[in-house]
Parts: sequence; C-alpha cells; structure tokens
Amino acid sequence: MITIGYSRLKERPNASKLVKATPGSAGYDIAYGGNKRVTIKPRQIEVLPTGIKVALPQGYELQVRSRSGLSAKFGIVVLNSPGTIDSDYQGEIGVILFNAGENVFHVEPGMRIAQIVPAKLPDTEFVEQNTLDLFEDAVSQRKEGGDRKSTRLNSSHANISYA
Repeated sequence: MITIGYSRLKERPNASKLVKATPGSAGYDIAYGGNKRVTIKPRQIEVLPTGIKVALPQGYELQVRSRSGLSAKFGIVVLNSPGTIDSDYQGEIGVILFNAGENVFHVEPGMRIAQIVPAKLPDTEFVEQNTLDLFEDAVSQRKEGGDRKSTRLNSSHANISYA
C-alpha cells in the first residue's frame, strides 16, 4: 500500500475528502470545489476546480476518470479520460468536463464529478533506432496472417501481448 498526501484548499470550502464509495471501489470520488452552480450546455466544456492538491510519489500518476452514473444518465464525461496528474504537479486538480448529452447539466458545489485512481508507472526509456528490428517478429507474423492476440514483440526489453 502506498500513502498519498493531499490537502483541501481553504479558499474552496466545498472541496471534499478523498474517500472510496465502497471498500471495493477502484477510485476515489472527487467533487466540484467551487461555490457557485455551474451550467454546462450540450457540447460545452468546463474546467472545474476541486480544491484538492496531491503529493504523489515519483513513479505514480493519478488518473482522472468519468463517473459512470454521470456518463450513462446525463452524458457528462471527463473529456480526456483518463486525464493524468503527474507526480511533479503541485497545483490544484481541475476536472475537464464535457457535456456529450442533449440537455443542459447543472453542477452544484460539492457534487461528485469524477473519480481519481492512483496508478504505478513502469520504469521506461525510449531508445531511438535506425531500424525497428525490435518489431521484426511481430511484423512478419502479421504479414503471414498471425493472430494479433498471440503476437509478442521480440525483445529483451518488452514482452507485450496485443489484446
């Protein structure tokens, strides 16, 4: 288990504590921290403040995701879902909401608008190459009618299976 520190900004009294809805929830609900009702018209984008700052350990990100209930019932989605909060970002988290529905949607202060999920990042490095022989086996299998689901990259650096 990792511990991630966070703070609620005093100037945003509607910032909520970060809690899971149930013990089995993957994400933590995050609320709109503003003081005034926000109206999002169909096909409109709004960046909503949450009043939350986090201190992520290096090697982790926070993924900002849509809440399924808001998406299914009203067409309200996190536009770049999942959004990424990097470990070196120290500012207030803002949630980019998009109204993909056909009706106006009202966001009330303190309303849960998204969920955040911590994710561990792999330690990676990109290496520029003149040829991509790294992929030679995968490419030849595809040309020969290979099954994408069983194709593996031929490299000591990668063992990726296509889904």
